[in-house]
Amino acid sequence: MQYRKLGDSDLNVSVITFGAWAAGGWMWGKTERSQAVDAIRSAYDQGVTSIDTAPIYGQGTSEEIVGEAIKDIPRDQVQILTKFGMRWDTSRGDFFFASKDNSGKDMDIYKYAGKESVIKECEDSLKRLKTDYIDLYQIHWNDSTTPIIETFEAVASLIEQGKVRHAGVCNYTAAQMAEAEKAVKLVSNQIPFSMVNKKVEDETVPYCIANNKSVLAYSPLERGLLTGKIKPGQKFQEGDHRSTNRFFTEESILKTNAFLEKIKPLADEKGATLAQLVLKWTIERPGITIALAGARDATQSVQNAGAAALNLSTEEITFINSALSEI
Repeated sequence: MQYRKLGDSDLNVSVITFGAWAAGGWMWGKTERSQAVDAIRSAYDQGVTSIDTAPIYGQGTSEEIVGEAIKDIPRDQVQILTKFGMRWDTSRGDFFFASKDNSGKDMDIYKYAGKESVIKECEDSLKRLKTDYIDLYQIHWNDSTTPIIETFEAVASLIEQGKVRHAGVCNYTAAQMAEAEKAVKLVSNQIPFSMVNKKVEDETVPYCIANNKSVLAYSPLERGLLTGKIKPGQKFQEGDHRSTNRFFTEESILKTNAFLEKIKPLADEKGATLAQLVLKWTIERPGITIALAGARDATQSVQNAGAAALNLSTEEITFINSALSEI
């Protein structure tokens, strides 16, 4: 496993970081809790020391699973990355979207990051994670009803108290990052990035490179699309958000699979899966610090971890990029 620092901090994270959204079940169909715990522990055994979660993932379920998975691991041997700012238990802030919880009950999601909410969310997360500090605390989405300065003054206070080590953001523009830095030093921005979704390279990634901020790429496998396992006519479990996602239309699946067929011989040559090849390409992309990779079971998490050990030459990366340009 490789490890990289976040920004100019002292926080070293594994280049393949365990993404625990699916572990919480919410929007992914049901998840078997013990399998999710095993997935995290198996990833750790392969050197994946960093875990990214959030309260909204299963409305606390994902954080509880992470807490269970790491309870016997020395705390300084793992890095907990969690978030705040997506509330399902209040109607304050920006209405985001209507959803259903893991039991099928209707709920409304709000983006809210007022000072008192940030403090409350941190305390709740610490309890669920069974820890006394969070390594990286990230706002999940911008809340337009709360001044960014107010939000990050609250985070700065949590850092002073020792409850948070470092501040980060998710889904922030370059301008929003600059505003947040008036209150606290940021080390990272977690943004969507994959072979088929590279929009952030227009502005946000260049800003992060210029200002020494790490980029945490989420959905690098585009929610499973880039594994090669999704076929036209794919049926998803009830509650799985991919059933209505634009990347999972028949046309998108066919185009993506045609591209994957072109690069599959390279994966085969290296004794790797397509997912491993895609993850390695991602962490070799300029500006990308780590790739978040989710897993529903131990087999998937071990395979994801294996991506870090692959070697890609400049010529091989050029070949992949050439094939990608034809999508």
